[in-house]
Amino acid sequence: MVQKPHIKCIIISPPSLFFILIGFLIVFTGKSRPPFACDPSNKVTKDLTFCRVNLPIKDRIKDLLGRLTLQEKISLLVNNAAAVPRLGIQGYEWWSEALHGVSDVGPGTKFLPTFLGATQFPQVITTASTFNDTLWEEIGQVVSNEARAMYNGGMAGLTFWSPNVNIFRDPRWGRGQETPGEDPALAARYAVRYVKGLQGNVGNRLKVAACCKHYTAYDLDSWHGYNRHSFNAKVSKQDLEDTYNVPFKACVLEGKVASVMCSYNQVNGKPTCADSNLLKSTIRGSWRLNGYIVSDCDSVGVMYTDQHYTATPEDATAESIKAGLDLDCGPSLAVYTEGAIKQGKLKEVDVDGALANTIGVQMRLGMFDGPKQPYANLGIHDVCLLSSNQLALEAARQGIVLLENRGRGPPLSTVRHRTVAVIGPNSDVTVTMIGNYAGIACGYTTPLQGIARYVKTIHQVGCSDVSCKGNQLIGPAEKAAQQADATVLVMGLDQSIEAEERDRANILLPGHQQELISRVAKSSRGPCVLVIMSGGPLDITFAKRDPRILAIIWAGYPGQAGGTAIADVLFGTTNPGGKLPMTWYPQEYLAKVPMTNMGMRADPAHNYPGRTYRFYKGPVVYPFGHGLSYTTFHHSIAQAPTSLSVPMLPIHLENNNATALTNGVRISHTKCSTLLTTLHINVKNTGTMDGTHTMMVFSSPPEGKWATNKQLVGFQKVHVVAGGLQRVALDLHVCKHLSVVDQFGIRRVPMGEHTLHIGDIKHSLTIKPTIEEIKY
Repeated sequence: MVQKPHIKCIIISPPSLFFILIGFLIVFTGKSRPPFACDPSNKVTKDLTFCRVNLPIKDRIKDLLGRLTLQEKISLLVNNAAAVPRLGIQGYEWWSEALHGVSDVGPGTKFLPTFLGATQFPQVITTASTFNDTLWEEIGQVVSNEARAMYNGGMAGLTFWSPNVNIFRDPRWGRGQETPGEDPALAARYAVRYVKGLQGNVGNRLKVAACCKHYTAYDLDSWHGYNRHSFNAKVSKQDLEDTYNVPFKACVLEGKVASVMCSYNQVNGKPTCADSNLLKSTIRGSWRLNGYIVSDCDSVGVMYTDQHYTATPEDATAESIKAGLDLDCGPSLAVYTEGAIKQGKLKEVDVDGALANTIGVQMRLGMFDGPKQPYANLGIHDVCLLSSNQLALEAARQGIVLLENRGRGPPLSTVRHRTVAVIGPNSDVTVTMIGNYAGIACGYTTPLQGIARYVKTIHQVGCSDVSCKGNQLIGPAEKAAQQADATVLVMGLDQSIEAEERDRANILLPGHQQELISRVAKSSRGPCVLVIMSGGPLDITFAKRDPRILAIIWAGYPGQAGGTAIADVLFGTTNPGGKLPMTWYPQEYLAKVPMTNMGMRADPAHNYPGRTYRFYKGPVVYPFGHGLSYTTFHHSIAQAPTSLSVPMLPIHLENNNATALTNGVRISHTKCSTLLTTLHINVKNTGTMDGTHTMMVFSSPPEGKWATNKQLVGFQKVHVVAGGLQRVALDLHVCKHLSVVDQFGIRRVPMGEHTLHIGDIKHSLTIKPTIEEIKY
């Protein structure tokens, strides 16, 4: 998807000014969005069958399709769907975005002059580092409230092409910031909870329609001459099943998402938006999508123009629709569908099938129900609420990761550190904090402003921007550090370095940033803390080894309240508890992993080290799941099974027990719903400060041919007071959590001794097959 450039010109600080203006707007604006269709005051439409709310949606769809001409149908196949005035149907723009707050990236959403902004939560990679799935759903609920309010005010649609659940496979990817990280289980859980927050939970009705993107194996934008429009991702069945498709499967099966977006790239030689196996057979067939499939913007056109996959644009149109595509973000289906039908490459019934899926979602949203819309009470007074701003702040606090803390590092003291030097190109930024696919924020608190709420500050940027091409401003920064009781360096990246269509060439800090950090740390009179703002990982080994840098904090892109959250962590008002959702590699790792190599597993014969914590065993700067606290936690197992039996039908024993032990039991050959157990873990706070801890459980399969090092099987956020103890119960699904995927893409449960990792604890769990009659 291409972000349209836009200027965010409203910066309001403090946020309270925003609410004063909102008050005036409530008085002077009261108009709600005109009904999409079926207004009972319209004599033409009031008696039409598709307007009858009490009828089943499938009957309403059938009636509407029967009333449309072919040309009218074709005009509805694209994101800027045309109006059908004779049926009272207005034009509709499908493309709106809500990655981490209502965004004006898509043409379907406008803020000004009616809405001054919407709550801008931390970028997804930062929210993922909270490992708090309850929080993810709460954020989705707030975003959908504001989205509905803007729809009612005529400024947004109801179909939001979010979330991005691609796997953050390569640390250079410019869009990694949009994702929940590198682990498929984490990404899947994020997808499910955020989608549920957006879509609501009222039967088949939808609050807004979410969209999981970009399906599938999409994680290269522009690197060394390769670009996303023409890239052919060569992916094994094994990696597709156990990595790339995992979040999308959960999105559809568990999250009940209303839409999936197919990606630009090809997978194994076929464009994803024209692959009937990926779309019709998998998403709509095996996973039973109740909704529509949309292309990434101009993906259909790209098949012909960039990929040269088809001989004509009509062929691209026909192949996409027949493969299962329902909606085109772009003009191709509007321009070439009629020609494809005339040439015999497509039938009108194929068009009807696509429209049935899109219209069905609109009806579930209430867009054919006249003025009595669901959630019609939501309005401008529900946008930028104090409670929403507080949730954005809480998300930022929980997402901040303490990477390093030694000696006399944080928390800083307002008594001992009365003057703090705040230095760096990200020290007083606003829009940098909300990352990409963002909108206009309700207001901002910058890191400098946040720290200034605690102590007196001395401010120097050190570099004019994050590219830091010169070192002329380092001298004044050194002087500031010499004068202060403590120094906070706020460094890192922004969208000029990592973004959509902008993958990084390396994972080092840009320009003279390293020099600025080292020189300021050397000059600091008091403790020096390094704060990194970025979406992707960085090799900051130099800072990790520098004894003058007492603490390192990763803030990601922390959202509109990021400055307050950073200051709260620095001064101990908040005890940090975030964990890294991706591995931080050393720079030399990149030489061994071209971005074009989609393989997850290590290949020693070709000096390929593998990717992510699940398959890479080499040195790292910081591992997946790393994150410190101002207190300490101790785990102990209160109750956990030591063995479990997997029942099998005799015909599925594959000749003998030895085969089952060697190859593992196919999950399709047992009754997975019964293979559930619970772990009970005690988490004790052994320090002197209350804290929130993320308890993570990993599993490793039996030794042998299984390639996975370990994989995340569960996590839970728990708050423990100093000296206190909390017992955590974590469900363990054998087929879901203890399975692996073989080279043929078949998911199996390996027999033998599995190892569960809970902090420093290792617990053995033996899985064995038993022959018995399985009653389904």
